[in-house]
Amino acid sequence: MHWDKVTSGERGGSLEDLCSAIAALPDNQVWRHNQAGDLSGEGDALDRGALRQLVAANRGKRGYTYTHKPLRTKRDRDAIARANRDGLTINLSGNTLEHADELVALGIAPVTVVLPSDAPKRTRTPDGNDVVTCPATYMDDMTCEKCGACAVASRRSIIGFPAHGSGARHADLIARG
Repeated sequence: MHWDKVTSGERGGSLEDLCSAIAALPDNQVWRHNQAGDLSGEGDALDRGALRQLVAANRGKRGYTYTHKPLRTKRDRDAIARANRDGLTINLSGNTLEHADELVALGIAPVTVVLPSDAPKRTRTPDGNDVVTCPATYMDDMTCEKCGACAVASRRSIIGFPAHGSGARHADLIARG
């Protein structure tokens, strides 16, 4: 129901409105883009112009987000790498530990991954990359704002999110490969 209202214009706003709101945030403010959804662009395509606008609005802030876009073109991968260098942390989202290894190998951005619901707090990918489970998923007093790890573009560890919520069963199956 929420997404239908966003599409119909009852909620949300324009990219320009969003960028103005971001630019008005205090310097060093941590903020998260896309509680749900992905970066702008039709389907798998990345709207590089919209991304440039977000990066410019974020200057001096500590914005972060996630993307499942496949980034099939060099131009898209370069745009993500540039956004991370310029201060907007874009985490590449993997569906499995193997997929996370593929994303790490791109060398353009930090990586997150969906984990099986019973995953340990620390694990490794098949290629030996360190995976740390998001502490907000198991610590009552932890929040994204307190942790801040997803907003760090230079981090080496992959952050894992155990399958949870209404789609946990489906996500769990995907995470198990």
